[in-house]
Amino acid sequence: MTSKRYIALLRGINVGRAKRVAMADLRKLVGDLGYRDVRSILNSGNVVFSADELAPQQAASSIEEMLVLKLGVVARVFVLASDELAEIVADNPLVSVATDQSRLLTFILADPVARTLVAPLCEQDWGPGALALGQRAAYVWCPEGVLESAAAAALGRQLGDATTSRNWATLCKLHALCTAAA
Repeated sequence: MTSKRYIALLRGINVGRAKRVAMADLRKLVGDLGYRDVRSILNSGNVVFSADELAPQQAASSIEEMLVLKLGVVARVFVLASDELAEIVADNPLVSVATDQSRLLTFILADPVARTLVAPLCEQDWGPGALALGQRAAYVWCPEGVLESAAAAALGRQLGDATTSRNWATLCKLHALCTAAA
């Protein structure tokens, strides 16, 4: 069986003082689940690992369970195969509009139902920002800053824990790590 790269995105880790997780502990936890070549990016719950073919939802559930058991942290986990992440990166219609990658957010959607919840928001005018919907993600351009973005706030309210977001710079780093040799 061929090894494949996967990405685990933990929602709400190391934001403020809540849900503090050392990345070394997170890498060990993921490695202890039998995944290989575990790497983390930044200090906010981004993990890339190798595994034989697996079901992303099953991997997410295993990581969520071990977070509680080993680290006492409850967090929603999203797992994507590297080809799914590549599709999310290729699907972004706002890349040409955004002038600052840290202000271009990508909201990963948990399932097709989340996508139907976002569609009506895309019909609104979010100027000077923008909101666009792809197959597996919603993209938000926040030219005045993430905290000032009405579109990002609306997405957060609409989706709750059915999403996690990363800025474009971080997502591109994760994509590069997935495509690099482990």
